[in-house]
Amino acid sequence: MPIERVIVLEDDLIVRKSLEQHLRARRCDVASAATLADAQDFLARDSFDLVFADVRLPDGDGTDLLKAVQLRPQKPLVVVMTGYGSVESAVECMKNGAFDYLTKPFSADQIDITLKRAQEFTQLVRVNQLLSQDDEDTGYDLLGRCAAMENLRQLIRKVARTQATVLIQGESGTGKELVARALYKESPRAGAPFIKLNCAAIPENLIESEFFGHEKGAFTGAMNKREGRFELAHNGTILLDEISEISPTVQAKLLRVLQEREFERVGGNRTIKVDVRVIATTNRKLEDSVARKEFRQDLYFRLNVVPIHVAPLRERQEDIGHLAEQFMKRFARKHGVRVQGISDVCLKTLNLHSWPGNVRELQNVIERAVILCSENGLLQPEHLGLASSQPVSAQPTAAAAVAPTDANGQFLSLAELEKRHIFAALEHSKGNRTHAAKVLDISIRTLRNKLNEYNGRTGSAGKAEDETEDQELPAQR
Repeated sequence: MPIERVIVLEDDLIVRKSLEQHLRARRCDVASAATLADAQDFLARDSFDLVFADVRLPDGDGTDLLKAVQLRPQKPLVVVMTGYGSVESAVECMKNGAFDYLTKPFSADQIDITLKRAQEFTQLVRVNQLLSQDDEDTGYDLLGRCAAMENLRQLIRKVARTQATVLIQGESGTGKELVARALYKESPRAGAPFIKLNCAAIPENLIESEFFGHEKGAFTGAMNKREGRFELAHNGTILLDEISEISPTVQAKLLRVLQEREFERVGGNRTIKVDVRVIATTNRKLEDSVARKEFRQDLYFRLNVVPIHVAPLRERQEDIGHLAEQFMKRFARKHGVRVQGISDVCLKTLNLHSWPGNVRELQNVIERAVILCSENGLLQPEHLGLASSQPVSAQPTAAAAVAPTDANGQFLSLAELEKRHIFAALEHSKGNRTHAAKVLDISIRTLRNKLNEYNGRTGSAGKAEDETEDQELPAQR
């Protein structure tokens, strides 16, 4: 993360001009101050990343600036400079919050080392602030013993050691983020930042700022400069979750970042270069979005360097029992509950369920069952809370449970099954699209696009409908 704006507080004209020249050669914007009052005036009017402050000044002591900086919401790093250095003064400056301590005369190499350390420290602070706000890692590995999961793990190990862009596709709840984290952890960038951005959860008018950052005053409410996720991920990996949900305008700017690895912040003109590996996920078929002109074809090709498909749970039925057992042990520890195991009739019920929510749904079902199970008991069908959890003998065959048919007894296509499922969720939600999207575990934008598709309209036709969440049910059934 570059150090961009610097104050040089030095009363010696030769030292000040020499340091300014060196910093400008490193693409820094430099404010020159010969007195403590000048430096405080700069800090009151604008924000800075770094301050080089001499100790002995005409109007005071440069170390007084350390106390003033600590009271600011955006604290610049302060490097103390002195020609009368001692161990005691260095220790005192560090106690008061100095980032570094330089004894005159210092070399250009020392300044470069200080700049590099300041850049690394600033990025570390910003990344830690971001991670403290975002959802943390679930702690779950890629579980499963079936051939599909073993092939997936082998592919991850092969791709992880490269720098290639990866596109992970799969239904909601299949574990796409876990695949992305596995790629990161097994890559040479494992010690660098891993930055996640959920594209579906950020309002369209803010997503460009989230991607690339913004300058102070770039728009209403931009009170300070802010680094974007790409900048925070420098030398590391960025995960663009649900990439299909970004607007065409942001798609064009993202394409440039993938091609050139450079961008400008919103409201800024400084070109920022980054070294970032990009991993993207989507629960939609991007090929279909490209065909409907909802997603740029050139961006799709840039993202789809290495495609990875995560199979839905219904195609990994042999893993259901193993996953259920692992989740049971974890949630028993988490909630302090003693559970003996899973009954045979419960396992049969789990295997008969179609799992439209995939592994995430299974995880939630098992957590509920562990909580409701009696102490030292076995998980039973009634603990699962599934619609299909009545006694197995009273159920139809597994094929009938997972393969609905039309009035003529013909199997429904997956597209028709999805359509009916969406309409059923809307009916259950009494037409409230926000609630229906939560029930279906998709974004409101994805739901809107699906309804527009069923009504024969373009993806942008229903944009205004997002302003009103409660809409009537579609006429087509």
